[in-house]
Amino acid sequence: MSVYVYGIARSDHPALPEKAPGVGRPPREVRIVREGDLAAIVSDCPEDLRPKRRDLLAHQQVLTEVGAKGPVLPLRFGSLSDGEEAVRGVLAEHAAHYIRQLEELDGRSEYNVKAVHREDEVLRLVLSQDTEARSLAERNRAAGGGSHEDKLRLGELVANAVREREAEDARLIEETLAPLAQRYVPGPEGSGWLANLSFLLDREGAEEFTAAVEELGRANPHLDIRATGPLPPYSFVGRPDEAGRTAQAAGSPAG
Repeated sequence: MSVYVYGIARSDHPALPEKAPGVGRPPREVRIVREGDLAAIVSDCPEDLRPKRRDLLAHQQVLTEVGAKGPVLPLRFGSLSDGEEAVRGVLAEHAAHYIRQLEELDGRSEYNVKAVHREDEVLRLVLSQDTEARSLAERNRAAGGGSHEDKLRLGELVANAVREREAEDARLIEETLAPLAQRYVPGPEGSGWLANLSFLLDREGAEEFTAAVEELGRANPHLDIRATGPLPPYSFVGRPDEAGRTAQAAGSPAG
């Protein structure tokens, strides 16, 4: 039978959640599969597993509870293995890799920062800064809206100015927050955010980091910027075959 794998921790982790509720309806009981110095947090896999809110929250809750008491390598929702023996085999084969990553992530958590422009605010900002666009907008208003060509030209000027501002603001966010983190990685491209970054923080640095995010928002009212965390460090778990490179997503321990 396939087993659902939540994450990997040390076998002596103080908060391994035997018989805790996991994914599925009714919830499958969480259990621990140990191999040497490592342990995988697993449960039976529901036949109709889908990324529903209840199951996503259950997956997150298991990892949050374990991560509160020590390092855990979180796997993405839907990570499966062929069975407990397969899990043990992978833990044994890649023990050095997993132990090294647990050491690297000990005492650290992930914060995700996303930002978009507040449309009305950024339009006012770019018009105040772009002389050509501002002058054309004023002429169009004086002419009762302006010609079709002038409207198109104004739209082009504003769109270009907004794109430039997006790039400028993305750099500002990265340059401001990166020095406060141990590491950071970008999120998926094409997500609709002008910035989508995940930061790995020492837990004692979280307050300074969130304060910096709040200050960015206050100093730049055209930005809607949000920090979410602390989270299990999904973005900083590498696959065993990545030879130390940062993974964008962790997969099943069964490869």
